[in-house]
Amino acid sequence: MKKSLFLVAFTLVCQLAAAHQTLPIKGTIVSAADKHIQYTGRISFTNPARPAFNYPGTQIIAAFEGTSLKMIAKPGSGYYMAQIDQAEPFKVSFMDKRDSVVTLATALPEGRHLVRLMYIIEGYELYPEFWGFVLDKGKSLVEAPALPSRKIEFIGNSITCGYGNEGTDRNEHFDYATENHYYSYASITARSLEAQHWVVARSGIGAYRNYGEAKTGSPRSCMPVQYEYIGYAYDLKLREEASFLREKWDFSRYQPDVVCINLGTNDLSTQPYDVTLLKQGYQRLLKMIRQHNPKAKIVFLCGSMLNGKELEIAKQLLDEVKAEANKAGDKEVYRFNFTPQNGDLSYGNDYHPSIWQHEKMAAELAAYLRALMHWF
Repeated sequence: MKKSLFLVAFTLVCQLAAAHQTLPIKGTIVSAADKHIQYTGRISFTNPARPAFNYPGTQIIAAFEGTSLKMIAKPGSGYYMAQIDQAEPFKVSFMDKRDSVVTLATALPEGRHLVRLMYIIEGYELYPEFWGFVLDKGKSLVEAPALPSRKIEFIGNSITCGYGNEGTDRNEHFDYATENHYYSYASITARSLEAQHWVVARSGIGAYRNYGEAKTGSPRSCMPVQYEYIGYAYDLKLREEASFLREKWDFSRYQPDVVCINLGTNDLSTQPYDVTLLKQGYQRLLKMIRQHNPKAKIVFLCGSMLNGKELEIAKQLLDEVKAEANKAGDKEVYRFNFTPQNGDLSYGNDYHPSIWQHEKMAAELAAYLRALMHWF
């Protein structure tokens, strides 16, 4: 075991030195395979020293000794939010192709500290990897606090991802720099309820038809196709670009208490759409979720970007799917509607919910789930 860890550390040093052509890293390098690191989210550990993922909300949690902490990750792989102990969380960038080591903390009081990292964008084309930490010389990771026992899974689209929520201009389009899942309704709800939350979400995805695609649907990339994989690939052929995208998810690794599904906005956002196929998409996804999560409560969410005719269609279809599932014997399927946004809390990019709108959504959903799950 010691030999394998030495090889991992030595490999990391060589890789980083080659990438930077600068002074060697000072301190103790801790492999991403260290047993003290806690991970949440759909992550591939095929290479334990380089865990791979691309869904937002993936978390890395560790307790460490010493006065400083650096993070090592794949260059060009996106943004994280970091929190040291109870301090205010801050954004960390690995967007630059030269960034592989980023300082998270310096001059901390000598002693034990806790770091929480969350991947906050949808890295569907960045293929992020976490490579480990750098501690003070001679220091090590220690046992971290247990993860919350409450477990939520969020399945959704751009709203769940946090698309544009840090944007200030509703007419601006997608930018990784303005997407922050940490401030999404899903993440805020989970923190409010002191629960883990694992995410399967991608901008533009639908229950049967992705944004702007054919009326007949998106048979290679809608959520029922993607749900069983460890990561997201827009086209199944693209799974060849990153080996972890070819892996099927092992559902025994996370059995949520409740699954929240927020889909339908993209299916109905552009003409023409097929209401019958959308309902079948919801039913197909429900069957799949129930198969893999036999004990979970399942909640279909609606809103907050739909309005008018399309909002009423979505509500009606979801009410029908819920009622039919209940009648067929699945009594643990539920419905919840967000208050539709009207601009009074501003908009993010492309009219997506602002951070303030996400906070409102989270307050509504947290209250509902608290009562449903008896999480008091």
